[in-house]
Amino acid sequence: MSDHTPDAIGRAIAQAENILLVSHIRPDGDAVGSLLGLGWSLKAAGKNTQIVLNDGVPHNLLYLPGSDEIQKKARQPYDLSIVLDCSELERTGKIFQDSSLPDINIDHHPTNTAFARYNLVESDSVATAEILARYIPQWGLPLPTEAASALLTGMLTDTLGFRTPNMKPDVLRVAARLMEQGADLPALYFQALVQRDFQAVRLWGEGLRRLRRTGRIVWTALTLEDKQLIEYPGRDDADLINVLSSIRDADIALIFVEQSPERVKISWRSQRPFDISQVAVRFGGGGHKNAAGAEVTGTLEDVQERVLLATQAAWESQAARLRQGEMLAVPAG
Repeated sequence: MSDHTPDAIGRAIAQAENILLVSHIRPDGDAVGSLLGLGWSLKAAGKNTQIVLNDGVPHNLLYLPGSDEIQKKARQPYDLSIVLDCSELERTGKIFQDSSLPDINIDHHPTNTAFARYNLVESDSVATAEILARYIPQWGLPLPTEAASALLTGMLTDTLGFRTPNMKPDVLRVAARLMEQGADLPALYFQALVQRDFQAVRLWGEGLRRLRRTGRIVWTALTLEDKQLIEYPGRDDADLINVLSSIRDADIALIFVEQSPERVKISWRSQRPFDISQVAVRFGGGGHKNAAGAEVTGTLEDVQERVLLATQAAWESQAARLRQGEMLAVPAG
């Protein structure tokens, strides 16, 4: 990234009148929070803004102000396009079908492919929302309460309530500034991380019923039939992966979510120091060292077998290196 990229982005935003904001398929709290955060800020600055998500807004985030205005396709011309919280252009879905590249890419995933004209990728940030919360004031844009609330939601969800391994003091300072702009931390925390729909909890039940263990790895699966029987409206795991990652004596947790008879979404979580990001990359996905995902072609049974073998091999390799390091650290005699 060029040292001048943030300044160039600020100038591009200042010169634009009609701005398109986009994020990834199956959007999470950081994707939606970042879109709405920047969207409310641009709106307050007098910009014409349209926010587009290929899959729409997950039902568990519809409480965020402005979520009802997010569309599934661009409906008006635009002179500036900004992709947020998305590591690869393909993950925006069908929005950029004309082969045109986005103008701006703002993200915090270390596997980002730098696909735009300007790429602001800060992998040491806990969330894309954190990046925006720091740069929006620098770009001379206002930060109304709605924007602050959306950005704080993005930070909360991607850090699981400020408890992921990449947390650092500056993140809490950013959160405090958002609270000073009117964001209600206790209410947002409850809505984003505690409150659940009845169907979501029932889906957890199906996943927990299938929970399995292989050594220090735990995993489960959710099928299309599960969602149909429970009438769960989403394509995600209702955050069940974060429940699995809390298991005390497991280093890695996985969940397989059937998207179609020949397509499976996988989410990984790991405890430090185990890095599962490269396993996700191997299967066409990406993410962070301790949280990653991929979508793989194949039946649920086939994908489970291949991914579990690769994950187990990665764990064994890293565990062997850790043991070797401990042996080398022990003084002789």
